[in-house]
Amino acid sequence: MIVLPRPSLRCLAVWQRNLRVWRKILLPSALGNFGEPVLYLLAFGYGFGELVGDLGQLPYVAFLASGIVCSSTLFTASFEAMYSAFTRMANQQTWNSMLNAPLMVDDIVLGEVLWAATKGLLNSSAILIVAAAMGLVADWRALLALPVLGLAGFAFAACAMVVTAYARSFDFFLYFFTLGLTPMLLTGGVFFPREQFPEWVQQAAFLLPLPHVVELVRPLLTGGSLHGPGLHLAVILGYAVAGLLISTALVRRRMLC
Repeated sequence: MIVLPRPSLRCLAVWQRNLRVWRKILLPSALGNFGEPVLYLLAFGYGFGELVGDLGQLPYVAFLASGIVCSSTLFTASFEAMYSAFTRMANQQTWNSMLNAPLMVDDIVLGEVLWAATKGLLNSSAILIVAAAMGLVADWRALLALPVLGLAGFAFAACAMVVTAYARSFDFFLYFFTLGLTPMLLTGGVFFPREQFPEWVQQAAFLLPLPHVVELVRPLLTGGSLHGPGLHLAVILGYAVAGLLISTALVRRRMLC
């Protein structure tokens, strides 16, 4: 029988603890999480963009910028919920120490997911600012993308936490990167329109969360029209809820049994 998570506001203590640790390594962390997506934006946007030209009435560099904002959320939140969370769980035994405080496993998992989502939002917001400075953002509607990116970061982090609950070493995460994140990146509409793929690939890709994030964020950044926002939000929210439920149950079983 599945027992629903029952976290409390004490999960914010886990979030705060991770924030304090991250502040000590802010510069190298920001360089790794922020620098690479910006390089992709500049290199592909202006280099490859000269060969591609415009996509309809949208310059390729603007098309790519909205995709990079989404993919940055994906990788930052997933990386934090896997590598960093696994280090705290298995190597440093931080989670076991937390259980000696008035915290439950449910608090720890939710706190970790919230922290990973926060990092994803911070990173994508920084790239959004760069895109705005480059003149790649249409208008103020881009601000509406922030809550979407926050929810997306939570969904990506919750799903990554499921993988962390199963992992016995860092090598295990390569399966998720190779079989999950990379196919989602390549078919999610980040670098080129999904319509370039065969119909069955488009339909398969649409079962994953990233394309729905792109479908919401890209129009908000480029001034386009939203199509079916309720469906896209429902899919992202569904992944967030399912990821949290499953990861909490798996971490409970791993740490308490």
